[in-house]
Amino acid sequence: MNQPPSDNSRSPKNLDTLRGEIDCVDAELVQLLTRRGNLVVEVGVAKRHESAAIYVPSRERAVIERAVARSRHASSPLSDRTIEAVFREIMSGSFSLERPLRVGCLGPTGSFSHLAVVRHFGSSIEIACVPTIGDVVIEVAAGRCDHGLVPYENSSMGSILETLDALLANPVSIRAEALVAVRLALLSNSRPDSIQRVYSKPQAFGQCRKWCARVLPNASLLPESSTSAAVVRASEEEGSAAIASSFAGELHGVPVLFDGIEDRAGNTTRFLVIGREGVAPTGNDKTTLWFTLSDRAGALVDVLDSFRRGGINLSHIEKRPSGDAHWDYLFFIDALAHEKDPSMQRALEQARTHCTRLEVLGSYPRAERVL
Repeated sequence: MNQPPSDNSRSPKNLDTLRGEIDCVDAELVQLLTRRGNLVVEVGVAKRHESAAIYVPSRERAVIERAVARSRHASSPLSDRTIEAVFREIMSGSFSLERPLRVGCLGPTGSFSHLAVVRHFGSSIEIACVPTIGDVVIEVAAGRCDHGLVPYENSSMGSILETLDALLANPVSIRAEALVAVRLALLSNSRPDSIQRVYSKPQAFGQCRKWCARVLPNASLLPESSTSAAVVRASEEEGSAAIASSFAGELHGVPVLFDGIEDRAGNTTRFLVIGREGVAPTGNDKTTLWFTLSDRAGALVDVLDSFRRGGINLSHIEKRPSGDAHWDYLFFIDALAHEKDPSMQRALEQARTHCTRLEVLGSYPRAERVL
């Protein structure tokens, strides 16, 4: 019995025909983006009239998740990550239409923090690269930047202690988080077999030391202040290379020799978006706080038990010397709830009875995907 021909047996469309159809879709996209842009201009007028914030993390998250859900429903061949990237860039352009948004990050240009800002906020904002993490927080607290983005913890190397100290010292609020994939590359203008020196920051070396020992056993690993500074240094020296992101290589004109050289696949850095205002609950939030303990046995257990009794999961805990006395510590905690949730309010109230001080650094929407 003859079978009907399958769809695979049909002749594919002519390439010129397909390109023509894509051109028509592109024209429709431009019309829709123009319509959206005109609406955004009106939104900007309304926000100025009502003194509303330009960047609202809960609204950003709702827009992205709705777009991803619609893409899935339409059986789009595009990945969730692609849809998110497109809409983040659209919203980045929208910020510039409402009011130019200035975001601070750890520099110099081409750093992983710079890359994280572009992935989270898009490329249509003003980016201020500053020398230290502390400077990022100070610029936000002083109002010279609308927001800042600082590294908080790395999946391989742990907490970023400079960020913890800066958050303690300045009146800012955590407004969002971003999970950014850390993909390291070896960049150089020289041939691989002529590389004698490799520059990078110590944390980057720590993430690809085995690869360096295997592939570049005779090269000296020399510390630099940042991965992007390492790229600039390597570009000026014959026989030198840098370990950094391909993004830094593109900005500074240094080609990638090897990509994805990190020893552990899936290495991710969690960044915090800081500002001067709180964020409304979304139903899927996280709260970062710090506390110091009463001087009695079992105080830490009692604090942690306050959250356990409230059914609140703690996803991160870190301790730092307080600087006030020997063997006195500050504790940082991430709790999977918003500070305005009733269960969280009860837990905080109970926890404070076991602390000499407890401060919430911010409640914000949890990141859904790695950028």
